[in-house]
Amino acid sequence: MRAVQVQEYGGPEVLRTVETEVPEPGPGQVSVDVAYTGVNFADLKARGEGYRVPSLPYVPGLEVSGRVRALGEGVSGVEVGQEVAALTNGGAYADVVVADATTVFPLPSGVDLRTAATLPTALPTAYTLVHAVGRLQPGETVLVQGAAGGVGTAVGQLAKAAGASGVFGVVSGAAKAKHALDHGYDDVFVASSAEFADEVRAATGGRGVDLALDPVGGETFRSSLASLAVFGRLVSFGNASSAEPWRVGQPELYPTGLSVSGFSILTLAQTAPGALRELTEKAFRAVAEGVVSLPVTAEFPLEQASEAHRLMGGRTSTGKLLLRVA
Repeated sequence: MRAVQVQEYGGPEVLRTVETEVPEPGPGQVSVDVAYTGVNFADLKARGEGYRVPSLPYVPGLEVSGRVRALGEGVSGVEVGQEVAALTNGGAYADVVVADATTVFPLPSGVDLRTAATLPTALPTAYTLVHAVGRLQPGETVLVQGAAGGVGTAVGQLAKAAGASGVFGVVSGAAKAKHALDHGYDDVFVASSAEFADEVRAATGGRGVDLALDPVGGETFRSSLASLAVFGRLVSFGNASSAEPWRVGQPELYPTGLSVSGFSILTLAQTAPGALRELTEKAFRAVAEGVVSLPVTAEFPLEQASEAHRLMGGRTSTGKLLLRVA
Protein backbone atom coordinates (compact mmCIF):
# COMPACT_ATOMS: atom_id res chain seq x y z
CA MET A 1 0.00 0.00 0.00
CA ARG A 2 0.97 3.67 -0.25
CA ALA A 3 2.01 5.65 2.81
CA VAL A 4 3.52 9.10 3.26
CA GLN A 5 6.55 8.89 5.55
CA VAL A 6 8.70 11.28 7.51
CA GLN A 7 12.20 9.78 7.30
CA GLU A 8 13.95 12.86 8.66
CA TYR A 9 12.64 16.01 10.32
CA GLY A 10 12.36 19.15 8.24
CA GLY A 11 10.11 21.13 5.92
CA PRO A 12 7.25 19.83 3.76
CA GLU A 13 9.75 18.44 1.26
CA VAL A 14 10.74 15.61 3.66
CA LEU A 15 7.34 13.94 3.18
CA ARG A 16 7.85 10.95 0.87
CA THR A 17 5.30 8.56 -0.63
CA VAL A 18 6.51 4.96 -0.28
CA GLU A 19 5.21 1.42 -0.72
CA THR A 20 4.91 -0.43 2.58
CA GLU A 21 3.19 -3.41 4.19
CA VAL A 22 -0.53 -3.25 4.96
CA PRO A 23 -0.98 -3.11 8.76
CA GLU A 24 -3.12 -5.72 10.50
CA PRO A 25 -5.28 -4.91 13.52
CA GLY A 26 -4.31 -6.35 16.88
CA PRO A 27 -6.66 -7.16 19.76
CA GLY A 28 -9.11 -4.30 20.33
CA GLN A 29 -8.17 -2.63 17.05
CA VAL A 30 -9.78 -1.96 13.67
CA SER A 31 -8.14 -1.46 10.28
CA VAL A 32 -9.72 1.03 7.90
CA ASP A 33 -9.46 1.44 4.13
CA VAL A 34 -8.93 5.19 4.06
CA ALA A 35 -11.07 7.44 1.87
CA TYR A 36 -9.96 10.83 3.24
CA THR A 37 -7.41 11.97 5.80
CA GLY A 38 -7.62 15.24 7.73
CA VAL A 39 -4.54 17.47 7.91
CA ASN A 40 -3.83 18.99 11.32
CA PHE A 41 -1.21 21.36 12.70
CA ALA A 42 0.01 18.51 14.90
CA ASP A 43 1.06 16.74 11.68
CA LEU A 44 3.27 19.72 10.81
CA LYS A 45 4.85 19.66 14.26
CA ALA A 46 5.45 15.92 13.94
CA ARG A 47 7.15 16.42 10.56
CA GLY A 48 9.19 19.42 11.65
CA GLU A 49 10.20 18.68 15.22
CA GLY A 50 9.14 15.15 16.11
CA TYR A 51 6.02 16.03 18.11
CA ARG A 52 4.58 12.76 19.47
CA VAL A 53 6.77 10.74 17.09
CA PRO A 54 7.97 7.49 18.72
CA SER A 55 10.61 6.77 16.05
CA LEU A 56 11.49 7.26 12.38
CA PRO A 57 10.34 6.49 9.77
CA TYR A 58 6.94 7.82 10.81
CA VAL A 59 3.61 8.11 8.97
CA PRO A 60 1.71 11.23 10.12
CA GLY A 61 -2.04 11.62 10.33
CA LEU A 62 -4.52 11.61 13.19
CA GLU A 63 -7.96 11.33 11.58
CA VAL A 64 -9.58 9.48 8.71
CA SER A 65 -12.81 8.47 7.13
CA GLY A 66 -13.23 5.23 5.27
CA ARG A 67 -14.58 1.69 5.44
CA VAL A 68 -13.76 -0.97 7.98
CA ARG A 69 -11.29 -3.42 6.45
CA ALA A 70 -10.74 -5.92 9.29
CA LEU A 71 -11.50 -6.38 12.99
CA GLY A 72 -9.04 -7.39 15.66
CA GLU A 73 -9.82 -9.87 18.39
CA GLY A 74 -12.58 -8.80 20.76
CA VAL A 75 -13.95 -5.94 18.66
CA SER A 76 -17.69 -5.42 18.39
CA GLY A 77 -19.98 -2.55 17.46
CA VAL A 78 -18.68 -2.12 13.89
CA GLU A 79 -18.70 -4.40 10.86
CA VAL A 80 -16.39 -5.02 7.93
CA GLY A 81 -17.37 -2.68 5.09
CA GLN A 82 -19.09 -0.17 7.40
CA GLU A 83 -18.39 3.53 6.81
CA VAL A 84 -16.62 5.08 9.79
CA ALA A 85 -14.56 8.01 11.02
CA ALA A 86 -11.57 7.31 13.23
CA LEU A 87 -9.10 9.09 15.47
CA THR A 88 -5.69 7.48 15.06
CA ASN A 89 -2.38 7.55 16.89
CA GLY A 90 -0.53 8.46 13.70
CA GLY A 91 -0.38 6.47 10.47
CA ALA A 92 -3.34 8.08 8.69
CA TYR A 93 -1.45 9.37 5.61
CA ALA A 94 -1.87 5.94 4.02
CA ASP A 95 -4.21 3.63 2.10
CA VAL A 96 -4.88 1.61 5.27
CA VAL A 97 -4.61 2.63 8.92
CA VAL A 98 -5.12 0.84 12.23
CA ALA A 99 -7.00 2.52 15.09
CA ASP A 100 -8.17 1.48 18.54
CA ALA A 101 -11.79 0.38 18.36
CA THR A 102 -12.70 2.91 21.07
CA THR A 103 -11.86 5.74 18.65
CA VAL A 104 -13.67 4.34 15.59
CA PHE A 105 -17.14 5.83 15.06
CA PRO A 106 -19.93 4.78 12.68
CA LEU A 107 -21.01 7.74 10.57
CA PRO A 108 -24.17 9.59 11.60
CA SER A 109 -27.03 9.43 9.14
CA GLY A 110 -26.59 11.93 6.32
CA VAL A 111 -22.84 12.45 6.84
CA ASP A 112 -20.72 11.42 3.84
CA LEU A 113 -17.11 10.23 3.90
CA ARG A 114 -15.66 13.58 2.81
CA THR A 115 -17.45 15.44 5.58
CA ALA A 116 -16.63 12.68 8.07
CA ALA A 117 -12.89 13.20 7.62
CA THR A 118 -13.22 16.70 9.08
CA LEU A 119 -14.73 15.44 12.32
CA PRO A 120 -12.52 13.16 14.49
CA THR A 121 -10.08 15.75 15.89
CA ALA A 122 -11.41 19.28 15.44
CA LEU A 123 -15.05 18.73 16.27
CA PRO A 124 -14.71 16.72 19.52
CA THR A 125 -11.98 19.14 20.59
CA ALA A 126 -14.24 22.12 19.98
CA TYR A 127 -17.20 20.46 21.67
CA THR A 128 -15.12 19.56 24.72
CA LEU A 129 -13.62 23.04 24.97
CA VAL A 130 -17.04 24.67 24.92
CA HIS A 131 -19.05 22.23 27.02
CA ALA A 132 -16.85 20.00 29.18
CA VAL A 133 -13.64 21.87 30.01
CA GLY A 134 -14.65 25.48 29.30
CA ARG A 135 -18.17 24.99 30.71
CA LEU A 136 -19.54 27.92 28.74
CA GLN A 137 -22.85 29.19 30.11
CA PRO A 138 -25.62 31.13 28.31
CA GLY A 139 -24.88 34.85 28.35
CA GLU A 140 -21.11 34.41 28.76
CA THR A 141 -18.42 35.63 26.37
CA VAL A 142 -15.61 33.64 24.77
CA LEU A 143 -12.30 34.49 23.06
CA VAL A 144 -10.76 32.01 20.60
CA GLN A 145 -7.24 32.01 19.16
CA GLY A 146 -6.97 30.65 15.62
CA ALA A 147 -10.63 31.42 15.01
CA ALA A 148 -10.46 30.52 11.31
CA GLY A 149 -8.89 27.07 11.74
CA GLY A 150 -10.73 23.79 12.09
CA VAL A 151 -11.25 23.94 15.85
CA GLY A 152 -11.90 27.69 15.78
CA THR A 153 -14.51 27.35 13.03
CA ALA A 154 -16.40 24.76 15.08
CA VAL A 155 -16.06 26.67 18.37
CA GLY A 156 -17.65 29.80 16.90
CA GLN A 157 -20.77 27.88 15.91
CA LEU A 158 -20.97 25.76 19.07
CA ALA A 159 -20.52 28.78 21.34
CA LYS A 160 -23.35 30.60 19.59
CA ALA A 161 -25.57 27.53 19.86
CA ALA A 162 -24.73 27.35 23.58
CA GLY A 163 -26.07 30.89 24.08
CA ALA A 164 -22.85 32.92 24.27
CA SER A 165 -23.57 36.64 24.27
CA GLY A 166 -20.28 37.47 22.57
CA VAL A 167 -17.93 35.29 20.53
CA PHE A 168 -14.58 36.95 19.77
CA GLY A 169 -11.75 35.58 17.65
CA VAL A 170 -8.11 36.32 16.94
CA VAL A 171 -6.68 35.60 13.46
CA SER A 172 -3.56 36.52 11.49
CA GLY A 173 -5.11 38.09 8.38
CA ALA A 174 -8.16 39.78 6.87
CA ALA A 175 -9.26 36.75 4.81
CA LYS A 176 -9.28 34.65 7.95
CA ALA A 177 -11.32 37.33 9.73
CA LYS A 178 -14.04 37.08 7.09
CA HIS A 179 -14.13 33.29 7.41
CA ALA A 180 -14.53 33.52 11.20
CA LEU A 181 -17.27 36.15 10.94
CA ASP A 182 -19.15 33.81 8.61
CA HIS A 183 -18.99 31.02 11.23
CA GLY A 184 -20.44 32.43 14.42
CA TYR A 185 -18.04 35.17 15.52
CA ASP A 186 -19.32 38.59 16.54
CA ASP A 187 -15.96 40.35 16.28
CA VAL A 188 -12.54 39.27 15.09
CA PHE A 189 -9.20 40.89 15.85
CA VAL A 190 -6.41 40.68 13.28
CA ALA A 191 -3.20 40.37 15.26
CA SER A 192 0.21 39.40 13.90
CA SER A 193 1.51 39.31 17.47
CA ALA A 194 0.12 38.53 20.90
CA GLU A 195 -0.99 42.12 21.50
CA PHE A 196 -4.76 41.82 21.53
CA ALA A 197 -5.79 42.10 25.20
CA ASP A 198 -6.51 45.83 24.93
CA GLU A 199 -8.77 45.26 21.92
CA VAL A 200 -10.66 42.56 23.80
CA ARG A 201 -11.14 44.86 26.78
CA ALA A 202 -12.40 47.63 24.52
CA ALA A 203 -14.85 45.31 22.77
CA THR A 204 -16.28 44.13 26.10
CA GLY A 205 -16.59 47.56 27.72
CA GLY A 206 -13.50 46.94 29.84
CA ARG A 207 -14.88 43.76 31.38
CA GLY A 208 -12.93 41.05 29.51
CA VAL A 209 -14.21 37.62 28.50
CA ASP A 210 -15.48 34.76 30.64
CA LEU A 211 -13.67 32.06 28.67
CA ALA A 212 -10.50 32.15 26.57
CA LEU A 213 -9.34 29.21 24.45
CA ASP A 214 -5.68 29.12 23.45
CA PRO A 215 -3.87 26.61 21.18
CA VAL A 216 -0.81 28.84 20.67
CA GLY A 217 0.97 29.21 24.01
CA GLY A 218 3.83 31.56 24.83
CA GLU A 219 3.01 35.26 24.75
CA THR A 220 -0.42 34.50 23.28
CA PHE A 221 -1.21 32.50 26.42
CA ARG A 222 -0.16 35.49 28.53
CA SER A 223 -2.38 37.88 26.55
CA SER A 224 -5.30 35.45 26.71
CA LEU A 225 -4.98 35.43 30.50
CA ALA A 226 -4.89 39.24 30.49
CA SER A 227 -8.15 39.25 28.49
CA LEU A 228 -10.18 37.47 31.16
CA ALA A 229 -12.98 38.98 33.21
CA VAL A 230 -13.25 38.50 36.96
CA PHE A 231 -13.59 34.74 37.63
CA GLY A 232 -12.62 34.09 34.00
CA ARG A 233 -11.37 30.74 32.70
CA LEU A 234 -8.52 30.00 30.32
CA VAL A 235 -8.17 26.64 28.56
CA SER A 236 -4.84 25.78 26.95
CA PHE A 237 -5.23 23.13 24.24
CA GLY A 238 -1.95 23.33 22.34
CA ASN A 239 1.42 24.98 21.95
CA ALA A 240 1.58 25.86 18.27
CA SER A 241 4.26 28.47 19.01
CA SER A 242 6.58 25.79 20.47
CA ALA A 243 7.40 28.36 23.17
CA GLU A 244 8.59 27.39 26.60
CA PRO A 245 5.45 26.81 28.71
CA TRP A 246 4.56 29.84 30.81
CA ARG A 247 4.07 29.02 34.47
CA VAL A 248 0.98 30.50 36.15
CA GLY A 249 0.57 30.79 39.90
CA GLN A 250 -0.91 32.78 42.74
CA PRO A 251 0.18 36.26 41.56
CA GLU A 252 -1.72 35.86 38.28
CA LEU A 253 -4.75 33.91 39.51
CA TYR A 254 -5.61 35.20 42.97
CA PRO A 255 -6.43 38.90 42.36
CA THR A 256 -9.52 38.28 40.20
CA GLY A 257 -10.19 34.58 40.84
CA LEU A 258 -8.99 33.28 37.50
CA SER A 259 -8.60 29.60 36.62
CA VAL A 260 -6.50 27.78 34.03
CA SER A 261 -7.09 24.28 32.65
CA GLY A 262 -5.86 22.19 29.74
CA PHE A 263 -7.04 19.71 27.16
CA SER A 264 -5.53 17.36 24.58
CA ILE A 265 -7.78 15.04 22.59
CA LEU A 266 -4.86 12.72 21.83
CA THR A 267 -4.01 12.37 25.51
CA LEU A 268 -7.65 11.88 26.52
CA ALA A 269 -7.89 9.08 23.93
CA GLN A 270 -5.22 7.25 25.93
CA THR A 271 -6.26 8.12 29.50
CA ALA A 272 -10.06 8.23 29.32
CA PRO A 273 -11.29 6.73 26.02
CA GLY A 274 -14.80 6.23 27.40
CA ALA A 275 -15.15 9.94 28.18
CA LEU A 276 -13.78 10.85 24.77
CA ARG A 277 -16.20 8.49 23.04
CA GLU A 278 -19.19 10.02 24.85
CA LEU A 279 -18.10 13.55 23.93
CA THR A 280 -17.39 12.57 20.33
CA GLU A 281 -20.79 10.98 19.88
CA LYS A 282 -22.44 14.17 21.16
CA ALA A 283 -20.29 16.26 18.83
CA PHE A 284 -21.17 14.08 15.84
CA ARG A 285 -24.88 14.47 16.66
CA ALA A 286 -24.42 18.24 16.52
CA VAL A 287 -23.20 17.83 12.93
CA ALA A 288 -26.07 15.52 11.98
CA GLU A 289 -28.53 18.02 13.46
CA GLY A 290 -27.04 20.93 11.52
CA VAL A 291 -25.77 22.80 14.58
CA VAL A 292 -22.19 22.92 13.31
CA SER A 293 -20.30 22.27 10.07
CA LEU A 294 -16.64 22.30 9.11
CA PRO A 295 -16.07 23.52 5.54
CA VAL A 296 -13.37 21.80 3.50
CA THR A 297 -11.40 24.67 1.97
CA ALA A 298 -8.67 22.65 0.21
CA GLU A 299 -8.19 19.04 -0.86
CA PHE A 300 -5.05 17.31 -2.16
CA PRO A 301 -4.31 13.77 -3.39
CA LEU A 302 -2.28 11.71 -0.93
CA GLU A 303 0.92 12.12 -2.97
CA GLN A 304 0.67 15.91 -2.56
CA ALA A 305 0.70 15.89 1.24
CA SER A 306 3.69 18.24 1.14
CA GLU A 307 1.55 20.85 -0.66
CA ALA A 308 -1.11 20.60 2.04
CA HIS A 309 1.60 21.16 4.65
CA ARG A 310 2.93 24.18 2.78
CA LEU A 311 -0.53 25.71 2.67
CA MET A 312 -1.22 25.15 6.36
CA GLY A 313 2.28 26.20 7.37
CA GLY A 314 1.91 29.46 5.44
CA ARG A 315 -0.86 30.51 7.85
CA THR A 316 -3.25 31.35 5.02
CA SER A 317 -5.57 28.35 5.26
CA THR A 318 -9.02 28.36 6.81
CA GLY A 319 -11.43 25.59 7.79
CA LYS A 320 -10.25 22.03 7.14
CA LEU A 321 -7.67 20.64 4.72
CA LEU A 322 -8.02 17.06 3.47
CA LEU A 323 -5.94 14.45 1.68
CA ARG A 324 -7.93 12.37 -0.82
CA VAL A 325 -6.78 8.77 -0.56
CA ALA A 326 -9.33 6.50 -2.27
